[in-house]
Amino acid sequence: MPEIILENVTKKFEKFVAVDNLCLHIADRGFVTLLGPSGCGKTTTLRMIAGLETPTSGRILIDGKPVFDSKKGVNVPPNKRDIGFLFQNYALWPHMTVYENIAFGLEMLKWDKAKIRKRVDELLALLKIEQFEKRYPSELSGGQQQRVAIARTLAPSPKVLFMDEPLSNLDAKLRQEMRAELKRLHSDTNSTFVYVTHDQLEAMTLSTQVCLMNTGLLQQYAPPLTIYNAPANLFVAEFVGNPTMNFIPARVVSADSCVVTLDVLGKRAVFSAQAPVTGLSQEAVLGVRPEFLPLTDDGPIEGRVYSTLPTGMETTLRVACGGAMLTSVVFGSVDYPVDTPVRLSMTGSRLVLFDKASGKSVGVGSVEMA
Repeated sequence: MPEIILENVTKKFEKFVAVDNLCLHIADRGFVTLLGPSGCGKTTTLRMIAGLETPTSGRILIDGKPVFDSKKGVNVPPNKRDIGFLFQNYALWPHMTVYENIAFGLEMLKWDKAKIRKRVDELLALLKIEQFEKRYPSELSGGQQQRVAIARTLAPSPKVLFMDEPLSNLDAKLRQEMRAELKRLHSDTNSTFVYVTHDQLEAMTLSTQVCLMNTGLLQQYAPPLTIYNAPANLFVAEFVGNPTMNFIPARVVSADSCVVTLDVLGKRAVFSAQAPVTGLSQEAVLGVRPEFLPLTDDGPIEGRVYSTLPTGMETTLRVACGGAMLTSVVFGSVDYPVDTPVRLSMTGSRLVLFDKASGKSVGVGSVEMA
């Protein structure tokens, strides 16, 4: 299976810059998710790699061979890039059975009938849809149609499988089931997957690497847990995680290598970073995930419960602390009446300090409050 390399790829639509100087390395057998809000450039990036959109400038290599090079005038057509593309609406032929839909592309490639039968049978078994081979798309559920579309895309054994929000038309329960199926499928096929979504939960659960974009610019490219635990900037920290990270204004009192003294919520706090802190101005933002802001009997932060959202396994609390509204997660089947006085602590070693002016992360570490 190939690696994919994008070098300084830019796409402009007249004066609008959809993708701005993107550099990306998608490893062999990786599952890379292009993540970001609507209009961030993720689908345009996918279409440029697939050859469905022509970049304005830059270079794209698949398996070491340039498929686009603006300087050399190289632009290999999509059908010569050895890729499979799974669209959001599945695009199944309504007048063809499941078998015929999967076999159609192979017939166009002039495969012999015995080879087609063998390959279709393999895919029907792989995706557990053997019993549906004689049905038409209108006789299938959304999840079953999705599996047929995946089987059809995999039929010619493409080196790379591209997927553009393939689960967005499914209900929540079926989406969860299909996530598990796609992750298993990636392992079974040893293919390179490139996946577009605006759903950060899909990105977190499926990917080996997440490419998070905003307004055409790459914000961070890293494994999902790295993006969650060590976001590169305030945008990444806010976009990834549900409930979202708490952003607490802080004033820098002093900074010495790995130790930064802060004024936070009217209290003195010492931030101990895992590496020396650089690029920090006078104003900072302390980022704390809700799970690192637990309720404790002797916590230094006093507040009152503003609202609660119990789900059974956990309860999300909004706590009013002076002029700030903080979010905490309490695990277990618990609930709290509105205006209940509570105390919070900051725990763990994965709190993030941001410079307020630049929005960039300057350190990850722990906090002790007086």
